[in-house]
Amino acid sequence: MTSPISAEDRAALADSIRDVLRKRSDSEAVRRAMQADGRIDRDLWGTLCAEIGVAALAVPEEYDGAGASWAEAALAVEELGATLSPVPVFSSGVLAAGAVLASGDAEAAARLLPGLASGETIGALCWASHAGWAVPGVTAEAGLLSGTAEYVLDGETADTFIVLAGRDGALSSHLTLHEVDSSAPGVTVTPLPLLDPTRAIARVSFDETPSTAITAPGDIAERIRTLAWALLSAEQVGGAARALALTVEYTSARKQFGRTLASFQALKHRMADMYVGVEAMRSISAAAIDAVVAGRSDAAELAATAHVYCSEQYMSITGEAVQLHGGIGITWEHDIGLFFKRAQADAQLFGRPNEALQLVTL
Repeated sequence: MTSPISAEDRAALADSIRDVLRKRSDSEAVRRAMQADGRIDRDLWGTLCAEIGVAALAVPEEYDGAGASWAEAALAVEELGATLSPVPVFSSGVLAAGAVLASGDAEAAARLLPGLASGETIGALCWASHAGWAVPGVTAEAGLLSGTAEYVLDGETADTFIVLAGRDGALSSHLTLHEVDSSAPGVTVTPLPLLDPTRAIARVSFDETPSTAITAPGDIAERIRTLAWALLSAEQVGGAARALALTVEYTSARKQFGRTLASFQALKHRMADMYVGVEAMRSISAAAIDAVVAGRSDAAELAATAHVYCSEQYMSITGEAVQLHGGIGITWEHDIGLFFKRAQADAQLFGRPNEALQLVTL
């Protein structure tokens, strides 16, 4: 399957998202949202859903979606990565909706996807345990969920949890998929302190909580992880590109010894290396997303490769950016520090790069 959207329409979509973010999600707005209830920008979320339909991009038309593909959803994720806007596009529009689509359960899709596509329902994926994503933190017994899911993106504001559950610590091949309303009995949501203050993460606990089962294939965890890593790489591309742009802007304005910093050859070389890193990230991310959209057999390997490469490059590029900003780069007031923190946090999602590397080298 290829994207049904033309290159021109995709460019127009990216421009539209960028325009909304430029008007509604500058640095001041992002920092306000970091302190808001639920740590998201609800007004921006409403605007992006109503005017552009960012949550509906990959949802088929039969479920009230836009009928595009994950390639178009990746455009939205990339633009949001460039602004660090605290809205649940990745958590709800990618992870929750993607899990439902990957399940192949038409009844669950008809029930859940229209609300997720409109943005009226915010979904969150519950998966990891305190040890990471290899073994789920929640177990299922006779439709009742017990245990704790760690690192739940936007769990504080979710209306619906999509839960990957195991049985007595079973491996991912034995996972089952469940739907739980956030107000269901036995659900406890605990906001977590953050390395990256622009992305809200919570701990979600279940105590014999009733759930609705979603029929899913045995490899559901692998399918979701492949999608998650591929789309996360798009976010990393957006963030790295913005970190480079901030660095060029700063060094072009800042003077030392009567010259702008950007005029020094050594610094030019460092920024050139950063540019090469961003473009290489863009290429491997696009390859992984294309493989996911086409449903190719190498999608999982390419997604893992993208996670390894883009995570390492994002951390490297933002680290260089902080250094090239000098003393101001380590202050709370400058945005470059936020990109550095996002880079560190993204590298840990859905399995660390060294864990993804094992999938590539097997």
